[in-house]
Amino acid sequence: MRQQRHPASWWDQFQQASEKFDLGILTEGLGDEIVPKIPSPLLRREAEIALDVQVRHLNKPASEELAERARKGVERLISTVARLQERSGDGFELREAHALIHLLEGKTGEAAHEAEEFVKTQPILRCFVSALRLERFDTNLAVKLLAAGQDPAVALHSGQVIGKYAWWPSWLLKVVTERALAGRLDQETVAALDRCAYAELSPAQARIARRLLDGEEALIDASAVRLEGLGEADSAEKLRNGDLTTVALAARLIPI
Repeated sequence: MRQQRHPASWWDQFQQASEKFDLGILTEGLGDEIVPKIPSPLLRREAEIALDVQVRHLNKPASEELAERARKGVERLISTVARLQERSGDGFELREAHALIHLLEGKTGEAAHEAEEFVKTQPILRCFVSALRLERFDTNLAVKLLAAGQDPAVALHSGQVIGKYAWWPSWLLKVVTERALAGRLDQETVAALDRCAYAELSPAQARIARRLLDGEEALIDASAVRLEGLGEADSAEKLRNGDLTTVALAARLIPI
C-alpha cells in the first residue's frame, strides 16, 4: 500500500516553526535518506559528491570557495540528470535524483514531497524535526503526532510541552501524551496537570487521579461527595464539571 504524501506546503511549515531551523542538518539527514535509493551507481556517486560539498557549504556559509564548489556540484548533477532524461526518456528512473536536486537547491518542501514516493514518512519527519534544533523537546512524541496526521504547529507545540515537563511522574506523562495524541492538549490543560505533578501523590493516589482524569463517572461522583462532606462544595462542583485543577485535591483524600 502506497503511503499518503504530504504537499510541499505542509513540509514548508517546519522551516517557519523555529528561528533556529538548520538547513545543513536537514540537507545532510534527508540527503542520506535519498542518495542510497538512486539506482545508478555512477549517478549515485555524483549525487554523493554534490551532497557532501553542499552540506559543508551550509555549515560554513561564509566560505566563498565552498559556495562556488557547491554551486558547481549542483549544476553538474542537474546537467547529468538532464542528459540521462533526454537519452532514456521515461525508461530511466530519475525521481530520486530529482528529489535530491530540489533539496540541494533549498526547495525542502518539494524535496520531501518527492522523497515520500520512495522513503517512509517517519524518517523524513525525523530529519525535519532534528533540523528545528529545539531545546527541551520530545522528538518521539512530535514524530508520532505528525505521523498521526496532526499539523506541524500543533505537533511541535505538544513536543515542546512534553519536553519542558519531562520531570513529571510517568503516570502523568502517559496521560498528557494520550491527550496530545487526541488533540486535546491546550495550555489550560497543561497548567492543571502541572498542579497534579506538584501534588506528590502516592502510587495509589496517582491511580485514582488517572481514573479521575479519564472521566470515570462513578469515581468522580464518589470523590465529589467526599469533598462535599469536608465542606468543599465548590471543589465538588468543579470536579463534576470536569475541572482538572481539583483532580489532585480529590485524589489526596484517600490515605497514602
